[in-house]
Amino acid sequence: MVLFPNCKINIGLRVVNKRADGFHDIETVFLPVSLKDAVEIIEDPTSGKEISYTQSGLKIPGNEQDNLCIKAYHLLKKDFPLLPNVKMHLHKTIPMGAGLGGGSADASFVLKLIS
Repeated sequence: MVLFPNCKINIGLRVVNKRADGFHDIETVFLPVSLKDAVEIIEDPTSGKEISYTQSGLKIPGNEQDNLCIKAYHLLKKDFPLLPNVKMHLHKTIPMGAGLGGGSADASFVLKLIS
């Protein structure tokens, strides 16, 4: 299945407090923007790997295991160990570090695809 995570712009952002986990609680209004990534996940019972990840489009810097899509899969797998092994492909068009929320949108759509 393929889904198309969209980005958004924060219109007015208020940081309420910093949480113990290092993240922040915020109050904001989001404005959707038409720019989208594409994420595809298919079951992969024969690979022997929990997740086979590929990526195209814009390069995502850093370690693959820090990718929010992969983290989202592992988060669900921890609580639902019978989740199938999957092939996941992310086509990245939303720029990173631009405040458009592309990474978090991608991760949330991975959760939708797997659940």
